[in-house]
Amino acid sequence: MKKSKLVMPVLKWVGGKRQLLPEIKKYMPTINKNTTYYEPFVGGGAVLFEIQPEKAIINDVNHDLIDVYKVIKDNVEELIKELKKEKYANTSEAFYDIRELDRLPKYNNLTGIEKAARILYLNKTCYNGLYRVNSIGEFNTPFGRYKNPNIVNEVGLRAVSKYFNEADITFLSGDFESTVKGIKKGSVVYFDPPYAPVSKTSNFTGYNESGFGEEEQKRLKRLCDRLTDKKVNILLSNSDCEFIRELYGDSEKYQIISVKAKRAINSNGNSRGEIGEVLIKNNV
Repeated sequence: MKKSKLVMPVLKWVGGKRQLLPEIKKYMPTINKNTTYYEPFVGGGAVLFEIQPEKAIINDVNHDLIDVYKVIKDNVEELIKELKKEKYANTSEAFYDIRELDRLPKYNNLTGIEKAARILYLNKTCYNGLYRVNSIGEFNTPFGRYKNPNIVNEVGLRAVSKYFNEADITFLSGDFESTVKGIKKGSVVYFDPPYAPVSKTSNFTGYNESGFGEEEQKRLKRLCDRLTDKKVNILLSNSDCEFIRELYGDSEKYQIISVKAKRAINSNGNSRGEIGEVLIKNNV
């Protein structure tokens, strides 16, 4: 299967990996046509779309996101047609009309195509492209006031749809551990969890209701240990902080590689810039 340069993220997503792709590709375990690639925290899919594996199992706890990918695979032309409707105009009035749908009973009557179009539209027009929901799962990012957002990215949507249909992709929305159930020796897993905060003020898990705290990071580490024992190849991204360095400090099992990334999305727009991150690779 030939890779396409047109296949790239159709959504901006918290913690997106486009800035780190050169480093990730450098340390990513070898993937060939017989390798099953797993990504339990797929998010915006920058790594998946860069690598374009022929067989992949992708997961995200955000079921709305996974539903968008399913619609792009199965109904891309209908999705493009929906996004071209007047109700998806780049105006404050249209934005808040679309945003409030998940607060209304009629939201449950929307088709999968309409729900996917809503997510794509809000993502392109909301402030900073920040997908954020409140404690009861309602989208609450304000209008972004951008002059000319690319609401209907026809070329990108069709390219991603083509890739999804030509490759063997399984879409899941659940816990990260269940994503790798039954995984075999030699498979490749890229973990990109919500990052451990580098300080008390940088807790950055607002893109789903559940959060991802210290105990979840430890549960992920225990899973990495089990996968390493099974000779599964792992690459993991996280913040460069003492907690993560101690957690993966067993040098016989793990290599910790320091990298720098410019964050394109941040909950505090004034604090953008280079931040320290690590890539962690297991020794199998």
